[in-house]
Amino acid sequence: MNPTAFDVIRRLGDLLNVQVNSSPELIAGVGRAAAAVDRERAKRITTEGHGPRKPNLRQLPRAECGPVLMTPWDLLATFARATTLARQGRGRGLAEHWQGLKYCRAFAADRHGSLCLTDEGKAPELAYRAMQARELGRAFGLAVAERALRERYPDHLISIVDVETVLLPGFARTKPAGTLGARPRPDFLLEAWRPDESSRIFVVTVNGNHQVVKPKTSASSRTTYRQLARGSERVERFHLGQSNGTPALTTATEFLATAGVTVHVLHTGGGTELPVRPTTGTDSADVAIGRRALPYVDSVAVPAERGAERHNAFLIPEKELSWFGRVVARAHAAGQLSLAGGGGTVGRYLIDEQGRKHFSETAFAGTASVHDAKVCFAGERYVGTDQVFRINGTRVEAFSGMAAGLYDLLAEGKVEEYRRRAYKQRDGWPEPDDIDDWGASSFRPDGTALAIRVVPE
Repeated sequence: MNPTAFDVIRRLGDLLNVQVNSSPELIAGVGRAAAAVDRERAKRITTEGHGPRKPNLRQLPRAECGPVLMTPWDLLATFARATTLARQGRGRGLAEHWQGLKYCRAFAADRHGSLCLTDEGKAPELAYRAMQARELGRAFGLAVAERALRERYPDHLISIVDVETVLLPGFARTKPAGTLGARPRPDFLLEAWRPDESSRIFVVTVNGNHQVVKPKTSASSRTTYRQLARGSERVERFHLGQSNGTPALTTATEFLATAGVTVHVLHTGGGTELPVRPTTGTDSADVAIGRRALPYVDSVAVPAERGAERHNAFLIPEKELSWFGRVVARAHAAGQLSLAGGGGTVGRYLIDEQGRKHFSETAFAGTASVHDAKVCFAGERYVGTDQVFRINGTRVEAFSGMAAGLYDLLAEGKVEEYRRRAYKQRDGWPEPDDIDDWGASSFRPDGTALAIRVVPE
Protein backbone atom coordinates (compact mmCIF):
# COMPACT_ATOMS: atom_id res chain seq x y z
CA MET A 1 0.00 0.00 0.00
CA ASN A 2 1.45 3.33 -1.07
CA PRO A 3 1.97 5.87 1.72
CA THR A 4 -0.20 8.96 1.56
CA ALA A 5 1.28 12.40 0.98
CA PHE A 6 0.74 13.12 4.67
CA ASP A 7 2.77 10.03 5.60
CA VAL A 8 5.60 10.99 3.24
CA ILE A 9 5.81 14.54 4.59
CA ARG A 10 5.66 13.32 8.18
CA ARG A 11 8.62 11.02 7.50
CA LEU A 12 10.53 13.95 6.01
CA GLY A 13 10.35 15.67 9.39
CA ASP A 14 11.49 12.70 11.52
CA LEU A 15 14.85 13.04 13.26
CA LEU A 16 17.08 10.11 12.23
CA ASN A 17 20.69 9.07 12.63
CA VAL A 18 23.05 9.25 9.67
CA GLN A 19 26.05 7.04 10.34
CA VAL A 20 29.54 8.54 9.93
CA ASN A 21 32.74 6.53 9.52
CA SER A 22 36.17 8.12 9.85
CA SER A 23 38.64 5.51 11.05
CA PRO A 24 42.18 4.13 10.64
CA GLU A 25 40.69 1.19 8.73
CA LEU A 26 39.17 3.66 6.26
CA ILE A 27 42.56 5.34 5.75
CA ALA A 28 44.19 1.97 5.12
CA GLY A 29 41.48 0.99 2.62
CA VAL A 30 41.87 4.27 0.74
CA GLY A 31 45.64 3.74 0.62
CA ARG A 32 45.16 0.31 -0.96
CA ALA A 33 42.67 1.71 -3.46
CA ALA A 34 45.08 4.52 -4.41
CA ALA A 35 47.84 1.98 -5.04
CA ALA A 36 45.49 -0.09 -7.22
CA VAL A 37 44.51 2.99 -9.24
CA ASP A 38 48.18 3.81 -9.79
CA ARG A 39 48.90 0.27 -11.00
CA GLU A 40 46.03 0.49 -13.48
CA ARG A 41 47.29 3.82 -14.79
CA ALA A 42 50.82 2.49 -15.16
CA LYS A 43 49.51 -0.04 -17.71
CA ARG A 44 48.05 2.68 -19.91
CA ILE A 45 49.89 4.60 -22.61
CA THR A 46 48.97 7.95 -21.09
CA THR A 47 48.36 9.18 -17.55
CA GLU A 48 46.73 12.41 -18.65
CA GLY A 49 44.64 13.93 -15.87
CA HIS A 50 46.56 12.13 -13.12
CA GLY A 51 48.15 14.29 -10.45
CA PRO A 52 49.39 14.02 -6.89
CA ARG A 53 47.01 13.25 -4.03
CA LYS A 54 46.36 15.30 -0.96
CA PRO A 55 48.97 14.23 1.62
CA ASN A 56 48.27 13.35 5.24
CA LEU A 57 44.63 12.29 4.97
CA ARG A 58 43.44 11.47 8.48
CA GLN A 59 40.32 10.69 10.44
CA LEU A 60 38.06 13.36 11.89
CA PRO A 61 38.38 14.26 15.57
CA ARG A 62 36.12 12.18 17.80
CA ALA A 63 33.70 15.06 18.41
CA GLU A 64 33.08 15.41 14.67
CA CYS A 65 32.63 11.81 13.55
CA GLY A 66 29.72 10.50 15.61
CA PRO A 67 26.30 9.88 13.98
CA VAL A 68 24.59 13.01 12.67
CA LEU A 69 21.02 13.54 13.87
CA MET A 70 18.95 15.23 11.18
CA THR A 71 15.73 14.98 9.21
CA PRO A 72 15.46 13.83 5.59
CA TRP A 73 14.05 17.26 4.79
CA ASP A 74 17.22 18.89 6.20
CA LEU A 75 19.22 16.74 3.79
CA LEU A 76 17.12 17.76 0.80
CA ALA A 77 17.36 21.37 1.93
CA THR A 78 21.16 21.09 2.07
CA PHE A 79 21.12 19.73 -1.47
CA ALA A 80 18.85 22.58 -2.60
CA ARG A 81 21.04 25.28 -1.07
CA ALA A 82 24.16 23.81 -2.67
CA THR A 83 22.77 23.66 -6.22
CA THR A 84 21.12 27.06 -6.69
CA LEU A 85 23.85 28.16 -9.11
CA ALA A 86 24.52 24.74 -10.67
CA ARG A 87 25.57 24.82 -14.28
CA GLN A 88 23.57 22.04 -15.91
CA GLY A 89 23.13 23.34 -19.45
CA ARG A 90 19.76 24.78 -20.38
CA GLY A 91 18.22 22.87 -17.51
CA ARG A 92 19.48 25.63 -15.25
CA GLY A 93 16.31 27.51 -16.10
CA LEU A 94 14.23 24.95 -14.22
CA ALA A 95 15.20 26.28 -10.79
CA GLU A 96 17.96 23.76 -10.09
CA HIS A 97 17.42 23.71 -6.34
CA TRP A 98 14.04 22.01 -6.70
CA GLN A 99 15.59 18.87 -8.19
CA GLY A 100 15.91 17.30 -4.71
CA LEU A 101 12.11 17.07 -4.43
CA LYS A 102 12.12 13.88 -6.48
CA TYR A 103 13.69 12.16 -3.46
CA CYS A 104 10.84 12.96 -1.08
CA ARG A 105 9.81 9.30 -1.03
CA ALA A 106 13.33 7.85 -0.95
CA PHE A 107 13.97 7.94 2.82
CA ALA A 108 12.77 5.95 5.83
CA ALA A 109 13.93 4.84 9.27
CA ASP A 110 15.20 1.35 9.99
CA ARG A 111 14.37 -0.47 13.24
CA HIS A 112 17.34 1.20 14.97
CA GLY A 113 16.27 4.75 14.09
CA SER A 114 18.96 5.19 11.42
CA LEU A 115 18.20 6.73 8.06
CA CYS A 116 17.96 4.24 5.18
CA LEU A 117 16.47 4.06 1.71
CA THR A 118 12.88 3.00 1.12
CA ASP A 119 12.02 0.33 -1.43
CA GLU A 120 11.42 3.14 -3.90
CA GLY A 121 14.83 4.61 -3.10
CA LYS A 122 16.46 1.24 -3.83
CA ALA A 123 14.52 0.59 -7.02
CA PRO A 124 15.79 3.08 -9.65
CA GLU A 125 16.97 1.80 -13.02
CA LEU A 126 20.72 1.70 -13.53
CA ALA A 127 21.12 5.12 -15.15
CA TYR A 128 18.85 6.82 -12.63
CA ARG A 129 20.60 5.09 -9.75
CA ALA A 130 23.92 6.62 -10.84
CA MET A 131 22.30 10.06 -10.82
CA GLN A 132 20.76 9.39 -7.41
CA ALA A 133 24.15 8.40 -5.99
CA ARG A 134 25.71 11.54 -7.41
CA GLU A 135 22.99 13.91 -6.23
CA LEU A 136 22.24 12.45 -2.81
CA GLY A 137 25.99 12.00 -2.28
CA ARG A 138 26.15 15.80 -2.34
CA ALA A 139 23.44 16.13 0.28
CA PHE A 140 24.93 13.65 2.75
CA GLY A 141 28.55 14.64 2.19
CA LEU A 142 27.86 18.34 2.64
CA ALA A 143 25.69 17.75 5.71
CA VAL A 144 28.50 15.84 7.44
CA ALA A 145 31.18 18.34 6.35
CA GLU A 146 29.05 21.22 7.58
CA ARG A 147 28.44 19.50 10.93
CA ALA A 148 32.21 19.02 11.35
CA LEU A 149 32.87 22.72 10.77
CA ARG A 150 30.11 23.77 13.14
CA GLU A 151 31.80 21.68 15.83
CA ARG A 152 35.11 23.42 15.15
CA TYR A 153 33.72 26.93 14.79
CA PRO A 154 30.49 27.12 16.82
CA ASP A 155 30.49 30.93 16.71
CA HIS A 156 30.81 31.15 12.91
CA LEU A 157 28.34 30.90 10.03
CA ILE A 158 29.03 28.28 7.36
CA SER A 159 28.44 29.08 3.68
CA ILE A 160 28.33 26.47 0.92
CA VAL A 161 29.45 27.58 -2.56
CA ASP A 162 29.88 25.57 -5.75
CA VAL A 163 33.59 25.46 -6.62
CA GLU A 164 33.00 26.04 -10.33
CA THR A 165 31.22 29.31 -9.59
CA VAL A 166 34.15 30.75 -7.62
CA LEU A 167 36.85 29.50 -10.01
CA LEU A 168 35.35 30.83 -13.23
CA PRO A 169 36.33 34.50 -12.61
CA GLY A 170 39.99 33.52 -12.41
CA PHE A 171 40.33 30.45 -14.62
CA ALA A 172 37.57 30.47 -17.25
CA ARG A 173 38.67 29.15 -20.63
CA THR A 174 37.98 31.03 -23.82
CA LYS A 175 37.23 27.81 -25.76
CA PRO A 176 34.70 26.62 -24.87
CA ALA A 177 33.82 30.01 -23.47
CA GLY A 178 32.87 30.40 -19.83
CA THR A 179 33.88 26.92 -18.66
CA LEU A 180 36.70 25.28 -16.72
CA GLY A 181 36.92 22.42 -19.18
CA ALA A 182 37.57 18.92 -17.85
CA ARG A 183 40.17 20.06 -15.32
CA PRO A 184 39.86 18.02 -12.10
CA ARG A 185 38.70 20.04 -9.10
CA PRO A 186 36.82 19.72 -5.79
CA ASP A 187 33.03 19.91 -5.76
CA PHE A 188 32.27 22.55 -3.13
CA LEU A 189 33.90 25.22 -1.05
CA LEU A 190 32.77 25.86 2.54
CA GLU A 191 33.50 29.19 4.21
CA ALA A 192 33.45 29.57 8.00
CA TRP A 193 33.05 33.28 8.64
CA ARG A 194 31.95 36.04 10.94
CA PRO A 195 32.08 39.81 10.37
CA ASP A 196 35.34 41.73 10.79
CA GLU A 197 37.45 38.56 10.94
CA SER A 198 39.39 36.37 8.54
CA SER A 199 37.43 33.60 6.83
CA ARG A 200 38.47 29.96 6.88
CA ILE A 201 38.08 28.06 3.62
CA PHE A 202 37.60 24.30 3.20
CA VAL A 203 37.30 22.36 -0.05
CA VAL A 204 35.06 19.30 -0.19
CA THR A 205 34.51 16.37 -2.55
CA VAL A 206 31.23 14.45 -2.42
CA ASN A 207 30.46 11.01 -3.87
CA GLY A 208 27.90 8.27 -3.37
CA ASN A 209 27.38 4.64 -4.34
CA HIS A 210 24.85 1.80 -4.09
CA GLN A 211 27.35 -1.01 -3.63
CA VAL A 212 26.23 -3.75 -1.25
CA VAL A 213 28.79 -4.56 1.45
CA LYS A 214 29.02 -8.14 2.70
CA PRO A 215 29.01 -7.95 6.53
CA LYS A 216 31.78 -10.53 7.03
CA THR A 217 34.21 -9.14 4.46
CA SER A 218 34.68 -5.40 4.87
CA ALA A 219 33.43 -2.36 6.76
CA SER A 220 32.97 -0.53 3.48
CA SER A 221 33.00 -1.23 -0.23
CA ARG A 222 35.86 -1.15 -2.70
CA THR A 223 33.93 1.53 -4.58
CA THR A 224 33.94 3.77 -1.48
CA TYR A 225 37.71 3.43 -1.11
CA ARG A 226 38.27 4.32 -4.75
CA GLN A 227 35.93 7.31 -4.55
CA LEU A 228 37.85 8.67 -1.58
CA ALA A 229 41.20 8.02 -3.29
CA ARG A 230 40.08 9.92 -6.38
CA GLY A 231 38.61 12.63 -4.16
CA SER A 232 42.05 13.15 -2.61
CA GLU A 233 43.38 13.86 -6.12
CA ARG A 234 40.68 16.42 -6.80
CA VAL A 235 41.12 18.40 -3.57
CA GLU A 236 44.85 18.54 -4.35
CA ARG A 237 43.94 20.58 -7.46
CA PHE A 238 42.93 23.63 -5.40
CA HIS A 239 45.28 25.78 -3.31
CA LEU A 240 44.95 29.10 -1.50
CA GLY A 241 48.15 31.11 -1.27
CA GLN A 242 50.54 28.17 -1.24
CA SER A 243 50.69 24.43 -1.79
CA ASN A 244 48.59 22.48 0.72
CA GLY A 245 47.61 25.50 2.75
CA THR A 246 43.91 24.74 2.29
CA PRO A 247 42.15 22.19 4.54
CA ALA A 248 40.00 19.62 2.77
CA LEU A 249 37.33 17.01 3.42
CA THR A 250 36.66 14.12 1.06
CA THR A 251 33.46 12.09 1.47
CA ALA A 252 31.77 9.00 0.02
CA THR A 253 28.26 7.91 1.01
CA GLU A 254 27.13 4.27 1.00
CA PHE A 255 23.37 4.11 0.60
CA LEU A 256 23.02 0.36 1.17
CA ALA A 257 25.35 -0.03 4.16
CA THR A 258 24.20 -2.56 6.74
CA ALA A 259 24.02 0.12 9.47
CA GLY A 260 21.88 2.42 7.34
CA VAL A 261 23.10 5.21 5.09
CA THR A 262 26.76 5.76 6.05
CA VAL A 263 29.01 8.69 5.16
CA HIS A 264 32.72 7.89 5.03
CA VAL A 265 34.91 10.96 5.47
CA LEU A 266 38.58 11.88 5.79
CA HIS A 267 40.16 15.29 6.14
CA THR A 268 43.44 17.21 6.04
CA GLY A 269 44.73 20.25 7.89
CA GLY A 270 45.73 23.67 6.56
CA GLY A 271 45.89 27.19 7.88
CA THR A 272 45.42 29.65 5.01
CA GLU A 273 42.72 32.25 5.68
CA LEU A 274 41.08 34.95 3.59
CA PRO A 275 41.93 38.51 4.69
CA VAL A 276 39.53 40.70 6.63
CA ARG A 277 37.52 42.91 4.27
CA PRO A 278 36.47 46.51 4.86
CA THR A 279 32.71 46.99 5.12
CA THR A 280 32.73 49.85 2.59
CA GLY A 281 34.84 50.96 -0.34
CA THR A 282 36.32 49.25 -3.38
CA ASP A 283 37.67 46.27 -1.43
CA SER A 284 34.31 45.33 0.09
CA ALA A 285 32.06 42.62 -1.31
CA ASP A 286 29.48 45.29 -2.21
CA VAL A 287 31.61 46.22 -5.24
CA ALA A 288 31.58 44.11 -8.41
CA ILE A 289 34.61 41.90 -9.00
CA GLY A 290 36.88 41.97 -12.04
CA ARG A 291 38.07 39.00 -14.04
CA ARG A 292 41.56 37.56 -13.57
CA ALA A 293 43.72 35.40 -15.86
CA LEU A 294 45.43 33.13 -13.35
CA PRO A 295 47.82 30.39 -14.50
CA TYR A 296 46.72 26.77 -14.26
CA VAL A 297 49.49 24.79 -15.98
CA ASP A 298 52.45 23.96 -13.69
CA SER A 299 51.14 26.46 -11.15
CA VAL A 300 51.96 24.54 -7.96
CA ALA A 301 55.33 23.31 -6.73
CA VAL A 302 55.33 19.80 -5.27
CA PRO A 303 58.01 18.45 -2.89
CA ALA A 304 60.53 16.32 -4.79
CA GLU A 305 59.86 13.22 -2.69
CA ARG A 306 56.32 13.08 -4.08
CA GLY A 307 57.60 12.39 -7.57
CA ALA A 308 57.15 15.68 -9.44
CA GLU A 309 58.40 19.24 -9.36
CA ARG A 310 55.23 21.06 -10.43
CA HIS A 311 51.68 20.13 -11.32
CA ASN A 312 48.58 21.74 -12.79
CA ALA A 313 46.18 23.20 -10.24
CA PHE A 314 43.89 26.08 -9.42
CA LEU A 315 46.18 28.25 -7.29
CA ILE A 316 44.93 31.54 -5.84
CA PRO A 317 48.13 33.58 -5.27
CA GLU A 318 48.52 35.36 -1.96
CA LYS A 319 48.21 38.76 -3.64
CA GLU A 320 44.75 37.72 -4.91
CA LEU A 321 43.34 36.34 -1.66
CA SER A 322 41.45 39.55 -0.91
CA TRP A 323 39.90 39.49 -4.39
CA PHE A 324 39.01 35.82 -4.00
CA GLY A 325 37.29 36.53 -0.68
CA ARG A 326 35.01 38.97 -2.49
CA VAL A 327 34.33 36.37 -5.19
CA VAL A 328 33.25 33.86 -2.55
CA ALA A 329 31.05 36.34 -0.67
CA ARG A 330 29.32 37.52 -3.83
CA ALA A 331 28.79 33.97 -5.12
CA HIS A 332 27.17 33.05 -1.80
CA ALA A 333 24.94 36.14 -2.03
CA ALA A 334 23.88 35.12 -5.55
CA GLY A 335 23.04 31.64 -4.29
CA GLN A 336 20.92 33.02 -1.45
CA LEU A 337 18.92 35.18 -3.86
CA SER A 338 18.52 32.32 -6.32
CA LEU A 339 17.14 30.10 -3.55
CA ALA A 340 14.51 32.76 -2.93
CA GLY A 341 13.64 33.15 -6.63
CA GLY A 342 15.65 36.34 -6.90
CA GLY A 343 15.25 36.71 -10.65
CA GLY A 344 17.30 39.51 -12.18
CA THR A 345 18.82 40.52 -8.82
CA VAL A 346 20.96 37.35 -8.91
CA GLY A 347 22.88 38.52 -11.97
CA ARG A 348 24.26 41.63 -10.26
CA TYR A 349 26.60 39.44 -8.20
CA LEU A 350 28.01 37.44 -11.12
CA ILE A 351 30.27 38.16 -14.08
CA ASP A 352 29.63 36.94 -17.61
CA GLU A 353 31.70 33.79 -17.16
CA GLN A 354 29.61 32.83 -14.12
CA GLY A 355 26.33 33.15 -16.05
CA ARG A 356 25.27 36.74 -15.34
CA LYS A 357 23.22 36.94 -18.53
CA HIS A 358 21.29 33.78 -17.71
CA PHE A 359 20.39 34.87 -14.20
CA SER A 360 19.55 38.42 -15.29
CA GLU A 361 16.88 37.26 -17.75
CA THR A 362 13.39 35.99 -16.99
CA ALA A 363 13.06 33.75 -20.02
CA PHE A 364 13.19 30.45 -18.12
CA ALA A 365 10.96 28.92 -15.50
CA GLY A 366 13.42 29.18 -12.62
CA THR A 367 14.50 32.77 -13.25
CA ALA A 368 10.97 33.99 -13.97
CA SER A 369 9.92 33.34 -10.38
CA VAL A 370 10.78 36.56 -8.55
CA HIS A 371 10.19 36.11 -4.80
CA ASP A 372 6.49 35.85 -5.54
CA ALA A 373 5.64 33.79 -2.45
CA LYS A 374 5.36 35.17 1.07
CA VAL A 375 5.14 33.04 4.20
CA CYS A 376 5.11 33.79 7.92
CA PHE A 377 6.93 31.28 10.14
CA ALA A 378 6.49 31.78 13.89
CA GLY A 379 6.00 35.51 13.41
CA GLU A 380 8.97 35.94 11.03
CA ARG A 381 8.19 37.05 7.47
CA TYR A 382 9.93 35.19 4.64
CA VAL A 383 9.89 35.93 0.92
CA GLY A 384 10.76 33.39 -1.74
CA THR A 385 9.37 31.09 -4.37
CA ASP A 386 7.31 27.91 -4.34
CA GLN A 387 6.53 24.85 -6.39
CA VAL A 388 3.38 22.75 -6.38
CA PHE A 389 3.59 19.08 -7.38
CA ARG A 390 1.90 15.78 -6.53
CA ILE A 391 2.78 12.93 -4.18
CA ASN A 392 0.60 9.89 -4.87
CA GLY A 393 -2.04 12.12 -6.40
CA THR A 394 -2.14 14.71 -3.59
CA ARG A 395 -1.09 18.29 -4.35
CA VAL A 396 1.94 19.33 -2.29
CA GLU A 397 3.56 22.76 -1.96
CA ALA A 398 7.28 23.37 -1.32
CA PHE A 399 8.58 26.82 -0.35
CA SER A 400 12.13 28.16 -0.40
CA GLY A 401 13.16 31.64 0.63
CA MET A 402 14.82 33.85 3.20
CA ALA A 403 13.88 36.36 5.87
CA ALA A 404 12.44 39.43 4.18
CA GLY A 405 14.82 41.93 5.79
CA LEU A 406 17.90 39.96 4.71
CA TYR A 407 16.53 39.47 1.22
CA ASP A 408 16.04 43.22 0.83
CA LEU A 409 19.67 43.88 1.76
CA LEU A 410 20.99 41.49 -0.88
CA ALA A 411 18.54 42.74 -3.50
CA GLU A 412 19.97 46.23 -2.88
CA GLY A 413 23.56 45.03 -3.27
CA LYS A 414 24.51 45.29 0.43
CA VAL A 415 26.49 42.11 0.96
CA GLU A 416 28.54 43.30 3.92
CA GLU A 417 25.50 44.62 5.78
CA TYR A 418 23.66 41.36 5.03
CA ARG A 419 26.51 39.40 6.62
CA ARG A 420 26.56 41.60 9.71
CA ARG A 421 22.78 41.37 10.11
CA ALA A 422 22.65 37.62 9.45
CA TYR A 423 25.38 36.96 12.00
CA LYS A 424 23.65 39.11 14.61
CA GLN A 425 20.35 37.24 14.12
CA ARG A 426 21.86 33.75 13.70
CA ASP A 427 20.24 32.33 16.87
CA GLY A 428 16.87 34.04 16.48
CA TRP A 429 15.22 32.10 13.67
CA PRO A 430 12.22 29.77 14.07
CA GLU A 431 12.60 26.10 14.94
CA PRO A 432 10.71 23.35 13.06
CA ASP A 433 8.76 22.54 16.25
CA ASP A 434 7.37 26.10 16.19
CA ILE A 435 5.65 25.56 12.84
CA ASP A 436 2.21 23.99 12.96
CA ASP A 437 0.83 24.58 9.46
CA TRP A 438 3.74 23.04 7.48
CA GLY A 439 4.59 19.37 7.45
CA ALA A 440 8.41 19.65 7.48
CA SER A 441 10.72 22.67 7.57
CA SER A 442 14.40 23.56 7.63
CA PHE A 443 15.86 26.83 8.95
CA ARG A 444 19.49 27.85 8.75
CA PRO A 445 21.35 30.46 10.80
CA ASP A 446 21.89 32.52 7.63
CA GLY A 447 18.17 33.33 7.44
CA THR A 448 17.10 30.88 4.70
CA ALA A 449 14.20 28.46 4.99
CA LEU A 450 12.69 25.53 3.09
CA ALA A 451 9.35 23.97 3.98
CA ILE A 452 6.84 21.51 2.55
CA ARG A 453 3.15 20.75 3.19
CA VAL A 454 0.03 19.32 1.61
CA VAL A 455 -1.74 22.17 -0.20
CA PRO A 456 -4.57 23.41 2.06
CA GLU A 457 -8.04 22.91 0.64
